[in-house]
Amino acid sequence: MTGAAATRELQVELPKKILVVDDDPHLLRLLSIRLQTAGFEPVTAESAEAALAKLPAVRPSLIITDLRMEGMNGMMLFDTVRSRYPLLPVIILTAHGSIPEAVEATKRGVFGFLTKPFDSQILLEQVRSALAVSGGMAGADEGEQNNEWRAHILTRSPLMEDVLSRARLVAASEASVFIHGESGSGKELLAQAIHKASPRADKPFVAVNCGAIPEALLESELFGHRRGAFTGATKDHEGLFLSAEGGTLFLDEIGDMPLPLQVKLLRVLQERQVRPVGSTRAVPVNVRIISATHRNLSEEMVAGRFREDLYYRLNVVSLELPSLSERREDIPLLANHFLQTLAQKYDKTLSGFASDAMERLVSAPWPGNVRQLYNLVEQMVILSTTPVVPESLVQKALRDDSTDLPAFADARRDFERDYLVKLLQITEGNVSQAARLAKRNRTEFYKLLNRHDINPTVFKRMEG
Repeated sequence: MTGAAATRELQVELPKKILVVDDDPHLLRLLSIRLQTAGFEPVTAESAEAALAKLPAVRPSLIITDLRMEGMNGMMLFDTVRSRYPLLPVIILTAHGSIPEAVEATKRGVFGFLTKPFDSQILLEQVRSALAVSGGMAGADEGEQNNEWRAHILTRSPLMEDVLSRARLVAASEASVFIHGESGSGKELLAQAIHKASPRADKPFVAVNCGAIPEALLESELFGHRRGAFTGATKDHEGLFLSAEGGTLFLDEIGDMPLPLQVKLLRVLQERQVRPVGSTRAVPVNVRIISATHRNLSEEMVAGRFREDLYYRLNVVSLELPSLSERREDIPLLANHFLQTLAQKYDKTLSGFASDAMERLVSAPWPGNVRQLYNLVEQMVILSTTPVVPESLVQKALRDDSTDLPAFADARRDFERDYLVKLLQITEGNVSQAARLAKRNRTEFYKLLNRHDINPTVFKRMEG
């Protein structure tokens, strides 16, 4: 058996985690027994709030939840899960089921809606169908043996896990993928992971930074040239499209590509053939395109700097890569990994970071994202004179005492203010309507407005 086949076999044998949510402990126990007997790994929560708290750590492949519960109900839980983990399927159970509720739940994206008492076999069929449709990949903890395609992406962030789940799904297709993310956030690593998870994995992966090559040379670099096509062309050059034949071509910083070359790229994508500079013959080409940029291409199109037709050709599936400041739970993981890797490179003995040093790393702004973190850790490895990296060395490397992570009280205050402002914008200053949307009485709502010094009349529409 090949290594890949063994991995696939092991993947099937690994039990899928299923998060079961119900405020009835007897039903929770019953569901757990039935799921465990069927070969799944149930994880229970007695409220929707408890389920949300467990989600980042558990990363289940499926959620089964009761509809009617104290506090947050099943549909509210579904809406919250859908916003955070769009690929995670949800099955809702209820003793108060009705056709309108089932229709509404299905329209909103709930995978299954079963009325209690339910048939165990029907429930298990729903579970298996949900896992088959989602690929059973919502969970992050399905075994390292199945993660070879993403081995170079270290994360425990739900945001990153969701991106990787989407990437795994799209990898099996031939669709062009567009990755948007800040500089240094790991766009090329994600493109490589998609390539490794695709049917083209045994073919070349070729990457080019469109912003790093002079405009005069970029066409030749992409499409190739014939000997004598221009001064300095002393021999034929096949170009990156042909170098990636059968595999994947990653066009990084596509937003920096000049307009004349955008026209030629669009023609190549439409006709599936390239014409080298100085040649009269087109050559068929079979490549999968993944492109990326840190620019806002919607704004670039409005400004006339990027072609709309090319954008939609490239952006069949879009993936949004979070910045490092949006995945701070990954900073200790990445920092320690870089520390050990670089310590080996520079032949130094380092065991880790002091606790206050790690706190400073976690709270730093990181405008340069993962690339900046790597460079900073490299600097600290070189300069460190102790086995444990002290906070003073981190502070010196950062050259900044500021923190990008607000205190809990400040974050709660800012959220509350922004939430109230949004409600008043929606209702155009109608306090009664805004209070109803917030599920608060008028008196309490006015107290909240006064606390934040918000005047509702400012949001009223001016007549005439």
